Amino acid sequence: MIVVTGATGNVGRALVATLAAAGEQVTAVSRQAAQVPDGVRHHRADLDDPASLRPALDGAAALFLLVAGGDPHAILKEAAGVGRIVLLSSQGAGTRPEVYRHPVQYEEAVRESGADFTILRPGGFASNSFAWAESIRTTRTAAAPFGDVGLPAIDPADIAEVAAAVLREPGHAGRTYELSGPAPVTPRERAAAIGAALGEPVRFVEQTREEARAQLLQVMPEPVVEGTLAILGTPTAAEQAVSPDVERVLGRAPRAFADWAARNVAAFR
Repeated sequence: MIVVTGATGNVGRALVATLAAAGEQVTAVSRQAAQVPDGVRHHRADLDDPASLRPALDGAAALFLLVAGGDPHAILKEAAGVGRIVLLSSQGAGTRPEVYRHPVQYEEAVRESGADFTILRPGGFASNSFAWAESIRTTRTAAAPFGDVGLPAIDPADIAEVAAAVLREPGHAGRTYELSGPAPVTPRERAAAIGAALGEPVRFVEQTREEARAQLLQVMPEPVVEGTLAILGTPTAAEQAVSPDVERVLGRAPRAFADWAARNVAAFR
């Protein structure tokens, strides 16, 4: 049995569906009630309350773990006996560990757990563009800073497929996979791709750094905001690089941002 935490998120929802379609026995874990595919068991738990995970983990062979909750060691104590753990970490754990301390702590705890582990380090998600959904629906505009700085955003569906493969197949123990899309895409190009999917132009509005900072501070702590803006505005070579790891695991190239936009265009209508 495979346990998937964060089962209602952009990656978790797709991962649950992929595993269920492959015939796996799956327990989907989320903080709130959720609709899950037929045959999937749902369990409500909060990673800030590790004991709440205990019933979901009973008899589990593998665990897909989010970086959520304050005490990774307590979570992994509850998961003692689970033979395989796949951690959804962050690219920032490798490129900016001084900022992305929470993912680093989770990676350290997973490595010390005694289980076979694999760490997934995606960069920015294509689904971050959902932040534009309301403004595109209402005014056909999209605002972001650093409009011409490209990063290889990854489709969450690709992360889910990689996670499913790593959870089900041998040969991935001890590996850390950097996950990216197939090419760097700028915010201006992302807005244009959504416009192409809509069949109507989307006007891109370039924010100042301070405007973006004020917006991000509403949803992120200040150190993470500063790290995020640094990645968006002055990315390192590693953060702009296209990784071969999606193709290495799946045997195909990662999906382009335009593919994500076409599949999710209803959110922007």
